[in-house]
Amino acid sequence: MGLTSNTVLVLAIVAGVLLFGATVWFWPKLSGGGWRAVVGRIGLLLATQLALFSAVGLAANKSFLFYGSWADLFGQETSIGKVVDHSMSSKDIKVIDKQKLDVPGGARPQVGGQILKVAITGPKSKITSPGYVWLPPEYFQPQHKDQNFPASIVLTGYPGTAENLIKGLDYPMKAFSLAKQGKMKPMILVMLRPTIAPPRDTECVDIPGGPQTETFFAQDLPQAIQTTFRVGKKPQNMGFIGNSTGGYCALKIAAHYPQVFGAAAGLSAYYDAANDATTGDLFHGDDKLKKRADILQSMQGKKPAGTSFLVTSSEKGEPNLGDTKKFIKLVKGPDRVSSIILDSGGHNFNTWRREIPPMLVWMSGRIQA
Repeated sequence: MGLTSNTVLVLAIVAGVLLFGATVWFWPKLSGGGWRAVVGRIGLLLATQLALFSAVGLAANKSFLFYGSWADLFGQETSIGKVVDHSMSSKDIKVIDKQKLDVPGGARPQVGGQILKVAITGPKSKITSPGYVWLPPEYFQPQHKDQNFPASIVLTGYPGTAENLIKGLDYPMKAFSLAKQGKMKPMILVMLRPTIAPPRDTECVDIPGGPQTETFFAQDLPQAIQTTFRVGKKPQNMGFIGNSTGGYCALKIAAHYPQVFGAAAGLSAYYDAANDATTGDLFHGDDKLKKRADILQSMQGKKPAGTSFLVTSSEKGEPNLGDTKKFIKLVKGPDRVSSIILDSGGHNFNTWRREIPPMLVWMSGRIQA
C-alpha cells in the first residue's frame, strides 16, 4: 500500500479511533499504582497519539504531496530511475517514462497530449534533476508538425516534488482544458522542484563552492528545452512559473535574465532568499550575492527590458502581501506587472488552485511560439 493511498489513510484513522476507544475502556482497569498499570497507561497513550499523529500526517501529505512514497519519506529514494531512451530524448534531456492524460482518447498523444518523465542534465552547472514535461495534443498533430510552441518552466515550493505539479495542482489537465476552451494557446510545461541538491534548500542561488542552482535554471534548463523540443530561442518564447519558493525563483531569475525569459509568475512568492537550517550558508560572506538574491533590491536597479511579471497574494492569509505591493510599485516600463490579490487565502494548494487557471491564461497572452 502506497504512502499516498486512501487505504493507508483510512487504516490510520481507524487505528486512532480504536485505540482511543480502548484507552477509554481499559483506563479504569489500569488505574492502580503498580508498575504494570503505569506501563499500560503509558502504552495506550503513546499508541493512541502515534496513531492520531500518523493519520494527520498522512492526510497532510496526501493533500500537499511532500513525499510520494515510503522510500521517499525515509530518505531511501536516491536514484532518479533507469533511463530508457525514446525518440524525444536529447543530449541534455533523457526520457525515462511516458504517461497519458486521463481524458477520453488520452492514450493517443494527438488527442490527450503526453506527460514525459525526464532526467535533465546541465552542462554548465553539472546538475542532473528529475522532472516532467507536458506536451499538448497539438504538438503531435500532423498539421502542427513544423510549428514551434511557447514553453514555461514550472517549479514547486520547498520541499515539494515535481509530482505535486501533476497530482496536486493539476497543471497538465488545467492547461489541456483551458486550451480546449480557447482561453489559452497550447503550451509546453517543464515541471520540476527547486530542490536540486536534496534535502538542501538552495533558493535558486549559485552557492560559492556548492550547487550552481541559478545557472541550472537560468541557462542550462532553457537551452535543454529549446534543443529538445520545438521551442524558439527568444525571450518571448519562454516563461517561468512557480509557487512559494518556486515563485521566488521565477521572479528572481526572470528579473536577472530578461534575455531568456519574457514573462514570470510568482504565486505566493517571497522576495528574498530564506536563511535557516534548510539553506545553510548560501553566500559565504559575499554581500554582492546576498543583494542579488533580494528581488526588491534587484528590481530597484533593473534596467527595464519588456519583461512581464505576475504576482499573487491575498488580503487575509498570505504573509507576502506587503512585499508584493512593494514589488508592483518597483516595476517600471517597458516592463509590465499584473497581480491576483484574493480576498482571503492561505499559503497552500487550495489557494494556488484558484490562481493557476487565470495565471495560465495570462502567461499565454505574454509568451508566444
